[in-house]
Amino acid sequence: MQKDFDKWNNLKKIIHNNEKNIFFHEREIWVCSIGLNVGYEQDGKNDEFIRPVIILSKFNNNIFCGVPLTSKEKNFPFYFSFKFKDGISTAIVSQLKTFDKRRLVRKLGMIAEPDFIKLKNRIKEIVNL
Repeated sequence: MQKDFDKWNNLKKIIHNNEKNIFFHEREIWVCSIGLNVGYEQDGKNDEFIRPVIILSKFNNNIFCGVPLTSKEKNFPFYFSFKFKDGISTAIVSQLKTFDKRRLVRKLGMIAEPDFIKLKNRIKEIVNL
C-alpha cells in the first residue's frame, strides 16, 4: 500500500498554523491528528489522520506525552487493554510519544484512574530505565 505523505504534509501545515486555545489534562482521551508515519509507526485514520490518544503526562500547556489507542483488543506485553465507554480500548504502549496540543481535535472522555495507574505501571515495566 502506498502512503500519501503529500496529503498528510498539507494537513500538517494547516495544523501547525492553527493556534488553538485547548486545555487538556492527564488521563483524558482525545481524538488526535497523529499523522501518516514511517514504516511500522502507528498511523492516524481517514482524511484527518486521526486516532484516539491518552494523555499520560502534561509537560506544559502546549505539549504532552501520549499513547495512541486501537479498538482491537491485544493481549501482548506492549499493549494495555481497558474498558472505555461501552467497549474495550487498547493502548499501543510501544508507540508512546510527545504531541503538540494543536494535534488535538476533540475530547472523548477519561480513562478510569485505576486503569491509568495500571497503564503507567506497564509503561514503567517496558521502559525499565
